[in-house]
Amino acid sequence: MGAIRRWLPCCCGGGGGEEGGGKKGSVGDGLVWDVALKAHASGDYSVAVAQANESLEDQAQVFVSPAATLVGVYDGHGGPEAARFVNKRLFSLIQEFAVENGGMSAGVFEKAFGATEEEFVATVHKSWPSQPRILSVGSCCLVGAIDNGTLFVANLGDSRAVLGRRAGGKNKRVVAERLSRDHNVADETIRNELHEAHPDDPHIVLNTHGVWRIKGIIQVSRSIGDVYLKKPEICRSSPMLQQSICPFPLRRPVMSAVPSIKTRKLKPGDQFVIFASDGLWEQLTDEAAVAIVASSPRKGVAMRLVRAAQLEAARKKDVKYERIRTIEKGYRRHFHDDITVVVLFLDKCGRAGKGGGHGDDEIDGTDGPVDVFSLSSDEQEDPTRPVLR
Repeated sequence: MGAIRRWLPCCCGGGGGEEGGGKKGSVGDGLVWDVALKAHASGDYSVAVAQANESLEDQAQVFVSPAATLVGVYDGHGGPEAARFVNKRLFSLIQEFAVENGGMSAGVFEKAFGATEEEFVATVHKSWPSQPRILSVGSCCLVGAIDNGTLFVANLGDSRAVLGRRAGGKNKRVVAERLSRDHNVADETIRNELHEAHPDDPHIVLNTHGVWRIKGIIQVSRSIGDVYLKKPEICRSSPMLQQSICPFPLRRPVMSAVPSIKTRKLKPGDQFVIFASDGLWEQLTDEAAVAIVASSPRKGVAMRLVRAAQLEAARKKDVKYERIRTIEKGYRRHFHDDITVVVLFLDKCGRAGKGGGHGDDEIDGTDGPVDVFSLSSDEQEDPTRPVLR
């Protein structure tokens, strides 16, 4: 954990290089970015991002040391501010609580998520009088960690982690196993949980135009931020806010920031984990995504998943994929959401914590771009470079 402490004050390289994306990593599409392949202690990883919104609301980061690997995918809504805040603070807080705890644990992730929420809410309290919109900004939050041969997955919202593992039997095919829970009211069990928590509110979940939403507004039930749905007293204190931000009475919070956490000891048949925002899962099933990774070369595999999702989005809209690549940010959101994918291969998990191809003090990582469209070839740093040795 000392290695994590040394790394966290530094910022990982973002942008595109020979292995990266932006304008160099894509042909004819300035709204995609990728790191084709890099090493971590348990194997390799690949990252890709496709921007659709006017401001990129997805953020992603990967931290690599000989002792631990961390992956974060943060899918913002209402604006990019919450996802960017999580991207800056969450890994640092995980490190702090892990040092206190003597290592990674489910409790470490629960504390780190809670502290991130508290810090963002404090920021919102300071900002909302001059920026009321910040009350309705939030982010889904998906984190994966490998420490001492154990995989931890913690999530809020509907980003998703899916494991590809070898099945038993003669064919040894790679099958999909979901490692996270979608906190989305499209799931009947999530709707039932909300009804049980709000027995005096028959309209806690509404179906509008075939889509289930909490109070007719938001689909996810857990997040960082969305303060107007967690601190209803703020809206009640201001007639202006009641009119513009939350034009409905709330008796109590209708969302939470308590993550679902799964702990899994890695096994020899575990091949890879796909961590992705719902921009991918809206277009591809767990099984389809796993099949693509299992049958593709590693280098650039995250971008292959992004492309597959864009192809499916184009098919649904009855347009050619080439048309998608020419659509500008903002308007592209009519075709697909921001898409962020990290594929983490696990084939060296037996050597994790013993070097795994890294020097004893080698610290590395990747940060996704703050905004793909804002990158230029002159401004980009190489995301494949070591950050600190």
